[in-house]
Amino acid sequence: MILRRSVILALGSMPLLARGAFSQTAAKVRRVGLLSSAAPLTDTNPVVVGLTAGFSKRGYVVGSSLIFERRAAEAQPDRLPQLVDDLKNKAELIITQSYAAARVVKDRSNLPVIAITGADPVAMGLIDSLAHPGGNVTGVGEVAAELSAKRLEVLKDTFPSMRKIAMLWNADDLGMTMRYKTAEAAARRLGFEIQPLGVREPEDFAAAFSAMVRDRPDAILMVTDALTALNRKRVFEFAAQQKLPAIYEYDFLVRDGGLMSYGPDMGEVYDRAADLADRILKGAHPADLPFEQPTRFRLVINKTTLESLGLTVPAAMLMRADEVVN
Repeated sequence: MILRRSVILALGSMPLLARGAFSQTAAKVRRVGLLSSAAPLTDTNPVVVGLTAGFSKRGYVVGSSLIFERRAAEAQPDRLPQLVDDLKNKAELIITQSYAAARVVKDRSNLPVIAITGADPVAMGLIDSLAHPGGNVTGVGEVAAELSAKRLEVLKDTFPSMRKIAMLWNADDLGMTMRYKTAEAAARRLGFEIQPLGVREPEDFAAAFSAMVRDRPDAILMVTDALTALNRKRVFEFAAQQKLPAIYEYDFLVRDGGLMSYGPDMGEVYDRAADLADRILKGAHPADLPFEQPTRFRLVINKTTLESLGLTVPAAMLMRADEVVN
C-alpha cells in the first residue's frame, strides 16, 4: 500500500516537474547588437557600462538573460557594412553609437535600430520626425544647435577675451559636418572668428596642428566622432604644448585629459536607450517610439589640465561646474 502511494505521488509530481523544467529551458536569451564606429566595446567602455546599468535596471542579467553582440569599426567606416551583415544574423535589434553606424544599419537591415547620435536624425534622413520616426529607427540624440551655442557661451564666460576659435571635425562624416556648420553658425552669432580645420584621416591632424601654430586661435572646439575621439590624445598634447584652452562635447574626454566639456548626461542617454530597447524586445515597433532628447546636461572641468595650461578661470565657473576632475 505504501509502495502504491509512493508511485502515485511520484507520477502526480511529474507534470509539475516537467512544467518547471520547460519554463527554465524556454526562458529566451535576448541578443542585442552594439555597433560603434570607434573603439572596441570592452566591458569598461562607457557605452557598455551605461547600457549594462540600463538593462539591469529593467530586470535583464547582461551575460545571461541578455547577450551583447559587440562590433566596432575602429574609425574605419568601410568596415561597417560587413559588421552590420554579421549582426543581422545574431541580434534582435542593434544599438548604434554614431550617425554613420545607424545609417548603414538602416540601409542594410530591417532590424530595429536605436541610434545614439549627435547628428540631427531628421535632417540626416534617419527618421521622418522626432515624434513619429517611421521605419525601423528610433533613438536618443541631442539638440546640436542649442548645445553648440551653449558650449561657445561657456568658453566665452570662462575666457572673456577670446575672439578666434579653431573648430576640429571629421570632414568625411556628413553628420559631423552638419554639426560643425551648426557650431560655426552659433559662433558667428556670438561674434567669434572661426578657423575651420576639417580632418579626414589620422595623418590630417598634423596639418591641422600646423595651421594653428601658423595662425594661432584663442581656443579649440572639437566635434566628437570616431576619428577625433580615437586621436584625442594628440589633441590634448597639442593643446598642452601650445597652452590653448579647448572645449569638448562629452565628459569622458575631460576625464582622459581634456580641459572642459559641456554635453548631455550620458548616463541618462544610455538609460533611455536601454528603455527603448526593452520596449522593442517586448513587442513595440521603433516607428511608434518617439526619438528622444536628453534632459540633463553637465559642465565638467579638469582642474589638473587647467593648472598645467597655466590658465585661470573665474571662481564662479568652477562653482558652476557639475564636476571638477582632479
